[in-house]
Amino acid sequence: MSDPEGILASPLTIITRENDMSDVEAINCLVREKEVAQVIIGLPLKLSGEEGEQAAKVREFAAHLKETSPVPVIFHDERLSTSEAQRLRREAASGKRARRVSREPDDDLAAALILQWYLDESRP
Repeated sequence: MSDPEGILASPLTIITRENDMSDVEAINCLVREKEVAQVIIGLPLKLSGEEGEQAAKVREFAAHLKETSPVPVIFHDERLSTSEAQRLRREAASGKRARRVSREPDDDLAAALILQWYLDESRP
């Protein structure tokens, strides 16, 4: 892995969920197109740190991705990423824009946060 020092994660795109096969292909296409070194998948843990039903679904999807991915697929805790994304959007907005921003999906920013947390923890 290259040195993550100085890397800042930012949203690239949102893949609209269809089915595992098309979603895996869309991810692998981005991996090849953007020359990605690894795929980081947010693992939805409970606040207690335990895995629940949603984490099992994510692991099942990741198993399909790992079968065809040309790069490693790694899990990272995604707890509180959506609420943090919402907070950041509210902080960054003001006035009329704040009302419009609050209705935007937070998935892209939450995914960027998960990646940033992974990068920050990977630094020596």
